[in-house]
Amino acid sequence: MNVQISRSMDSSAFLAWVAGREERYELAKGRVVMMTGGSRGHGYITRKFANAVENRLDGDKWAVWTSDFAVGIDSGTVRYPDVVVDAVGNPWGDLVATTPALIGEVLSPSSVTTDLGDKAAEYLQLPGLLAYLVLSQDEPKAWLWARGEFGFTAEVVTGEDGIIRIPALSIELPLSEIYAGFARSSSND
Repeated sequence: MNVQISRSMDSSAFLAWVAGREERYELAKGRVVMMTGGSRGHGYITRKFANAVENRLDGDKWAVWTSDFAVGIDSGTVRYPDVVVDAVGNPWGDLVATTPALIGEVLSPSSVTTDLGDKAAEYLQLPGLLAYLVLSQDEPKAWLWARGEFGFTAEVVTGEDGIIRIPALSIELPLSEIYAGFARSSSND
């Protein structure tokens, strides 16, 4: 669930303001939006997804970050994706990814429209982005936008046997790995 705060600012002012806050916020088109916590399922899928990506990438070239690291979209929008892959070698004090190559979100009931709509449109405008991936927290299902020779192509991958292929990063992510143990854990709902 997102709650809009009646406060407007640009991305530089937002990053300075948010640094001293315990609560979580994003900046969407100049408006501050408070972010709420996620469910156990959301956290589980986010962690498994981040680990699967990190295990497949060259650690000398790429770093995998979770929701504490921002992606700047433009002067009025700063997002905190669930997972972001950024090039290594940038200063540790950076607050925003310099060259995000992969951005991932895990859906929650309140974020479906934003993650598959507004955020998809925003992220796909980033010049160096190679892939945007959204994962369901309810079932083995992923929405992938992967950059190819002629721009982004969209694909939905479903089922335990589904494999997410991101050729630009030379990785394949089996949904069975990301969702391993999920059915057992989610059966206690």
